[in-house]
Amino acid sequence: MTAGTVRRVGLRCDAGAESGAGHLVRCVALAEELCARGVEVVFLGEVRGSAWARAQLRERGLLLVPAPREPAEQAALVTGLGLDAVVLDSYVLPEKTGAVLREAGVRVLAIVDGDPLGQEADLYLDQNLGAEHRPFPTPLVVPAAGAERLAGARYVLLRDSVRRLRRDERPAPRRGRVPRVLCFFGGTDSAGVAPAWTRALMATGRPFAGTVVSPVPFEAGHSGGGGPIEVIAPTDRLPELMAGADLVLTAAGSAVWELLHLGVPTALTWVAGNQLIGYEELVGRGVAAGLGPEPGPEAVGVLAGLLADPAAREEHGRRGRGLVDGRGRERVADALLAPR
Repeated sequence: MTAGTVRRVGLRCDAGAESGAGHLVRCVALAEELCARGVEVVFLGEVRGSAWARAQLRERGLLLVPAPREPAEQAALVTGLGLDAVVLDSYVLPEKTGAVLREAGVRVLAIVDGDPLGQEADLYLDQNLGAEHRPFPTPLVVPAAGAERLAGARYVLLRDSVRRLRRDERPAPRRGRVPRVLCFFGGTDSAGVAPAWTRALMATGRPFAGTVVSPVPFEAGHSGGGGPIEVIAPTDRLPELMAGADLVLTAAGSAVWELLHLGVPTALTWVAGNQLIGYEELVGRGVAAGLGPEPGPEAVGVLAGLLADPAAREEHGRRGRGLVDGRGRERVADALLAPR
């Protein structure tokens, strides 16, 4: 890795109906920060089957260049584009990708969720809650000169649309009001679980006003006396919907950090193995209510209790509030752009 000023950065990630959009969303947050500092940004990868995910790049004027998987071909593309640094955010890239890029003189930041999956990098970012207290799994390829690790909630990457919302603008809970519930599972619901969890909410028998975000329309029905449940397509209004909700039901993916920043009461499940580390930490701290992996009777019971008890809901939000200060992407950009 050669020293020098970082002027052009590539963000290597993919998104799609099957793989989800979490990697892209957190890379978009970092891209917003880099662009604000005058750095040129190029996305490398593919976005398939999700108009919403493609729109996140198009509406911000961010270029997307198809990228090969083979490390040497990726390095050739990166050098051909004149990139000084590359951010790797993927679970499926070959292990040698980071090493080959570094050999080509490119600075590498690897975004990981616990396991770095063998990637060699100059910087590792693990934004999971409590990551700073957990050692990296072994074996880990560490550059001889030493790699810097950015770990924990101090480094959470939040989008502009979340950062500009004020947490103290959330309406105070009022007893007797039908709670507003938001249910979503990322920008693509890659596991297709929104209908099942909507049925779990309905099985509580408690009244609520429900909004479900799903890329595939379905008939949700009514919410136990709280009126019809509205099913909407993935939307850029999600941050506002989160901030206005009394309870959010979601998976322990990237959106959790946005919910913590906003102090919104949250009930969590998980739909992918990489989300389990965040789920266990958040539920273990009492920051979110744990539903387990399936919308069975136990999960229905937890949801019923939360819908019936505003104080119990708000206690989860109170515990999470302040854990994510919204400046994580600034700290990550500082580290990535620092002269070497």
